[in-house]
Amino acid sequence: MDSKVRNNGRLIDIVGDSWRADKLPFDDIQVPLEELPDPEADGADARISIKEHSLKEQIPKYLNGKVKLLTTRCIIIETEKIAKKAHGALTILKQFGIHECNHKEPITGTDCITSMIGKKNEKHYVLATQDRDLQEKLKMKPGVPILYLHNKSPTLLKPSKASYLSAEKSLDSKSSNIFISEQQNASLKNLKKVLGVEESVEDNKVIPKKRKQHNPNPLSCKKKKIQVTKSTDKILKDKKLRKRKKANKNTSFQSLVA
Repeated sequence: MDSKVRNNGRLIDIVGDSWRADKLPFDDIQVPLEELPDPEADGADARISIKEHSLKEQIPKYLNGKVKLLTTRCIIIETEKIAKKAHGALTILKQFGIHECNHKEPITGTDCITSMIGKKNEKHYVLATQDRDLQEKLKMKPGVPILYLHNKSPTLLKPSKASYLSAEKSLDSKSSNIFISEQQNASLKNLKKVLGVEESVEDNKVIPKKRKQHNPNPLSCKKKKIQVTKSTDKILKDKKLRKRKKANKNTSFQSLVA
């Protein structure tokens, strides 16, 4: 895939059809950024970005990719109620695309966003909000990237504990596929059955190699001590030491004269 790649340990979005933030290891991720998921902007985030800050310009530069900024009718209606205090935020929100939340009667912005994200964030939204309470609620759900403004610049929050735990569970499970969806995994299994290349469990087992027996290192071995037995002691005692006696010169001379 020819795409721009960004190495950022805090960025958890692998995008496209294979985006699965709830099944990712979160350290030093290589992130292909062609088209990112849609960040949902709320009134609080838009209110902060009024003075010389454009979310349409900043967020694509920060994420280094194409971004669709969306809001909902519930958020717009909630902002209209406080239009006197947040007139600038309302004008900015109306510039975004409107995502159909399918709420017949308007509800609060936090309830609208939490209902859209659901339990697993199946549509892979990136939430853009300054509401701390909403951030804490969404941290309880795995795979929900949260974007906020820090010192007038967009920043992604570190992945939550729920995201780390779900990633660990998916990595520990044998049947986990991190970078593909469940439908893609099922289609791959069917193709393997058709082609007859399905791997059995026995084939996947690694047979350990047997180690050959080697002779011990002679330098590390101690020398054998000679054990003195009783039989050798007896042999030494029985043997008599024989010494030659030197003949005296006088006796030898007398024997010659005689």
